[in-house]
Amino acid sequence: MFRKNNKIHREFRNAEIEDSILTITEKEVDKLEAVFDRKWLNFFWYAVVFSLLVLLMRAGYLSLYRGDFYREMAKENKTRNFVIKAPRGKIYDREGKLLASNAPGIDLVIFPADLPIESEERKKISFEIAKIININQGEIWQKIESAAASVSFQEPFLLQENISQDQALFFLEKAKNFPGIKIEKRSLRNYADGLIFSHIIGYEGKIKREEKEENPDYLMTDSIGKYGLEKYYEKNLRGEKGTFRVEVDSLGIIKKEIGVINPVPGDNLYLNINADLQKKIFDSLAETMDKESLPGAAAVAIDPRDGGVLALVSLPSFDNNLFAKGISVEEYKNLISDEKKPLFNRVVSGEYAPGSVIKPLIACAALSEGVISENTQIESRGGIQVGNWFFGDWKAHGFTDVRKAIAVSSDVFFYSVGGGYGNIRGMGMSVMKKYEEQFGLGKISGLDTTGEASGFIPDEKWKEETLKEKWYVGNSYHAAIGQGYLTATPLQLANYIAAIANGGILYQPRLVYQIKKNNGEKILLPPKILNSNFIDKKIIEIVREGMRMTVTEGTAQILKNLPVAVAGKTGTAQYGNKEETFGWFVSFAPYENPEIVLVVLLEGQKENTYNAVPVTEKIYRWYFSR
Repeated sequence: MFRKNNKIHREFRNAEIEDSILTITEKEVDKLEAVFDRKWLNFFWYAVVFSLLVLLMRAGYLSLYRGDFYREMAKENKTRNFVIKAPRGKIYDREGKLLASNAPGIDLVIFPADLPIESEERKKISFEIAKIININQGEIWQKIESAAASVSFQEPFLLQENISQDQALFFLEKAKNFPGIKIEKRSLRNYADGLIFSHIIGYEGKIKREEKEENPDYLMTDSIGKYGLEKYYEKNLRGEKGTFRVEVDSLGIIKKEIGVINPVPGDNLYLNINADLQKKIFDSLAETMDKESLPGAAAVAIDPRDGGVLALVSLPSFDNNLFAKGISVEEYKNLISDEKKPLFNRVVSGEYAPGSVIKPLIACAALSEGVISENTQIESRGGIQVGNWFFGDWKAHGFTDVRKAIAVSSDVFFYSVGGGYGNIRGMGMSVMKKYEEQFGLGKISGLDTTGEASGFIPDEKWKEETLKEKWYVGNSYHAAIGQGYLTATPLQLANYIAAIANGGILYQPRLVYQIKKNNGEKILLPPKILNSNFIDKKIIEIVREGMRMTVTEGTAQILKNLPVAVAGKTGTAQYGNKEETFGWFVSFAPYENPEIVLVVLLEGQKENTYNAVPVTEKIYRWYFSR
């Protein structure tokens, strides 16, 4: 009975389960019918078809209409154009002595297109590079990140200049470990006797961003002239870059060479500079500065026949090779913080009171204006009194005419012709200014270099407008002897003396006389006349005679025994401490047929100690005895 009941129970239970299964299946079928309603199914198929059509149209657009563009992009991603830097033009002196040449150098550069995408990977690279070239890792990291963020994705960026050959070999061997980092060969400037010629030749250095804005065809790895001839003749010296085209892999590693366009070297410059004369002047000035403990000096020599600059020396100086090799921050700070200003070119940028060396010019003006004749006599008793003011002379010279006044440097004579005294009416500042400008003062001469200053010539209007003061006769007195507000550069004074030496022609001074192009073409730079026929030749001859008397019986008699006849003019001008002066001597030789004008300036000498004259004597004795 029990078994029978169990059987009946099992049958009943199985039937219940079967009913349950049948019931669930029906419900699920109803749900599926709701989901796969015909409207939804149609929408699904329409969406699929539409998407396929869009994809087909896009593929057709990219392959047919834009196919060439993307094929070119793919080609560019596969190839690289590496720049081959052009050798910079060389610089020679007038006799063919090499002053600036080239040596091989290697830079480490960044190619943004080949850098890893991940910032962490770039950071690892910067850490490894820092260990090799011994530079702060943060600095390298910053440069790499800056390059990676650059819009100029294909343009290289400088990472470190002038790495060693061993370092370069390491990066070549481990190139796969440094994606985006390459070595780049370049010409490294080499200056002969850099300390002696630096203020003439100047130097080049890596381009800065502000310089690149003005020169968009340069790369951030390029060098550019910064100072002197290197800057002034940058377009001639730089040459034309070449191109090395290669195929690269995904890491930027070169796999195949495609072609080369060779660079074109820059033009060579030939200077009017006489290298031997430059060295002699440099040594003579340096010796006197050391002996007398003077802070600075300058000298410039010009050929009065054409304006060619034979020598240009500014002391103290600096070695421009420091810049060529990549000057350190500490070295540069030492240069710019030096109180003696070695980077300052005193010849072209220094504006000094000319002192008595202005007197030959004032004599030309007074004779031209008829204020005096060549025979006019003016007495000097040691100074003149005007009201409560006394204007002293360095000595009581007695009666002097214009020739003797130049020779003995009589202040009273030039006070009188400049501002008037007794029966001498005087010219006044406006007239003196007119002649000073005709001789090239108060404006740049146009020398082919950088940083030339214009000097300054005051006048009555300027003082009233600027200083709110009336122009007094004493101001004219001071201006007539080269003091007061008047300033000039040594270059300007040399150029004005050259015009007296050659009979009245004011040339534009020039450092370069010839440019020789890579194809052998020679471009001569002919002399350029700035002014002529502005002073009567007879008047110039009178002034020349007075300058000759400076040597024969005046303030520069130690020059009498030279192998050639010399004419000149001494001068001093006070500055700062009244016991300190600028000591000048301007001269030309030989007297009859001048071939050299020499201006020597010594800073900080004691009053009436004519150190510039002995320096001039040494230079002329050497120059004319060769």
